[in-house]
Amino acid sequence: MTSQPYINLQGITKIFQTDEMETSALDDIHLGIEQGEYVAISGPSGCGKSTLLSVMGLLHSATGGKYFLGGAEVTGLNLTEQARVRNREIGFIFQAFNLIGDMSAFENVELPLTFRNDLARKQRHEMVSAALGQVNMSERQKHFPAQLSGGQQQRVAIARALVGRPRVLLADEPTGNLDSKNAQLIMDMLAGLHGQGSTIVMVTHDPRSAEQAERQVSLLDGKIVDDQRIRVRFPATVA
Repeated sequence: MTSQPYINLQGITKIFQTDEMETSALDDIHLGIEQGEYVAISGPSGCGKSTLLSVMGLLHSATGGKYFLGGAEVTGLNLTEQARVRNREIGFIFQAFNLIGDMSAFENVELPLTFRNDLARKQRHEMVSAALGQVNMSERQKHFPAQLSGGQQQRVAIARALVGRPRVLLADEPTGNLDSKNAQLIMDMLAGLHGQGSTIVMVTHDPRSAEQAERQVSLLDGKIVDDQRIRVRFPATVA
């Protein structure tokens, strides 16, 4: 562990304005997450947990406060700079998978790498093959999303999140669209990735999923109301 958290939020606020209404989604959030941690963020619907994840992932800019990522302040970055940081540092896993229907599993995983001019085509393909192998989807790399089950689509989505070798994985309700069996498979996979050293921040409304993390942060009305560490044994490899 380093002396400064990899994710360091200092007094973060987020206000959404629509017409004459002003809604406070995040209120004075102070949160530090070290490299290698597995953190679950939970709370009731509308408490701000997905907004918090979006701020961490530079999908939304904070209204106030400071955000440091890897020791560098990213609070005031412009859209181009935010996109560059996201592409290099952060992997996203979404509830709805967000795969492109007319692209194969391989092409979906490769997509974020196509925005990087530091990688040759051969390098991209090697990285995609490695990521698909990591989630046991190599044999279905030519399949399209409609030809895959929900659990398989989420595995492809995880490979897409992993392919750029990000410092942190942000997962927003990663099992929300899955049955209980596939949900557990995905949770086992996330635990395995954490066991290999990945930093994971997961938003979930499911207490059973939250219990698999080593640290649980609870939100209510845009504020952190609880932050506790628990001890969990993780598998050494991806299931």
